[in-house]
Amino acid sequence: MPGFHHGTLEVLRGEALRLGDSPRDYDALLDSVGDRSLVLLGEATHGTREFYRMRADITRRLIEEKGFEAVAAEADWPDAYRVNLFVRGEGRDADAESAFGDFLRFPRWMWRNEEVLRFADSLHAFNLARPPERRVGFYGMDMYSLYRSAEAVVDYLSTVDEEQADLARRQYAALDHVRDPQRYGYEAVHGLRPDCRRAVRERLLDLWQRRPEYMELDGRQAADAFFFAERNAQVVASAETYYRAMFGSRAESWNVRDRHMVNTLLALQRHLRAQGGAGRIVVWAHNSHLGDARATEMSRAGEWNVGQLVRQHAGGQAALLVGFTTYTGTVTAACEWDGEAECRDVLPARADSYESLFRDTRLERFYLPLQGEAAHVLRMPLRERAIGVLYRPDTELQSHYFMASLPAQFDAVFHLDETHAVEPLDIAVEAYPV
Repeated sequence: MPGFHHGTLEVLRGEALRLGDSPRDYDALLDSVGDRSLVLLGEATHGTREFYRMRADITRRLIEEKGFEAVAAEADWPDAYRVNLFVRGEGRDADAESAFGDFLRFPRWMWRNEEVLRFADSLHAFNLARPPERRVGFYGMDMYSLYRSAEAVVDYLSTVDEEQADLARRQYAALDHVRDPQRYGYEAVHGLRPDCRRAVRERLLDLWQRRPEYMELDGRQAADAFFFAERNAQVVASAETYYRAMFGSRAESWNVRDRHMVNTLLALQRHLRAQGGAGRIVVWAHNSHLGDARATEMSRAGEWNVGQLVRQHAGGQAALLVGFTTYTGTVTAACEWDGEAECRDVLPARADSYESLFRDTRLERFYLPLQGEAAHVLRMPLRERAIGVLYRPDTELQSHYFMASLPAQFDAVFHLDETHAVEPLDIAVEAYPV
């Protein structure tokens, strides 16, 4: 650590708010929300129990005390919409676990886990005590669901306009030669299948043009059904572009995905406001998506992300960006793509990292607003760790660390010295220590 390390620790100890087990642990964060319409809650891994639990606790308070109306998660749109119907008391699922039944794609544990299940149950109970027009929703922002979303568009049109449903089947036909979207992207890029770009965009445009006709059918339910279908049509268009971009630069495919997530978030805001709401949304996603990319080495690689685009679109005072870090513990992750979820040990953080610096405060668990003197002493970039669905400790420096200036990346951060693996619904309890 640099020579100013001791002085930095004194500043952090003075400005950090130590966490206990009190419901008031999040008072300072809620006080800082003000009239912001977006609160972005990150995570340093996709498999840490405490991050999911803390986001759920914060979100419940934002809903109950600040009037937030929706959660938008780093999850596929059609999968999450089934959960949305359950939590709003409108779906066919009898319980929360059934409502998560469409989360079949790797990594299932990201959303099919005990913490998210408990949150869905509590949101369902909260909503049932409210009138339908004031119930809080749960939505996905992601766009991997190329084929399921195409099917959802056709299903919707079959209920309102069979002629357009037949046309949609023909327009989406070029997507359906295989059911592997990566293979689709490879074959499309190399001219081995018909070009579907124009067709999927025509389908989206046609839905937009026919919106007034379809919206005349049945008030709010018609508006929700159209919104679900329109977003699925947008997913098809974005996913088609994304799977082509996978065979170009990493920055290109990353940017397509994060631009889609922001567009979905903004569309959800418009939808909520059109129904008389304020458009206040809590966002759940990885730190790498929600911290401002301009403050990290991502920017030098030509990548943007949700946090940056939200700040640029809405302004710095419309969104609160909150990161989460951990020093060591366990994590649910796989060794390779499409591999099994495992409870894996997380190495102690490198000495030249934010995580190590925070551990050296000896505060163990704290909340740190990144303004004032804390922002000043942390302004010089340090390494920051990011663990996604894979964890590779043997190549941890190359695979999981990047340089960042934390105060420019986030407005505040939660740090926990030791964290534990989230418990997937699909793995025996005995495999995961409590």
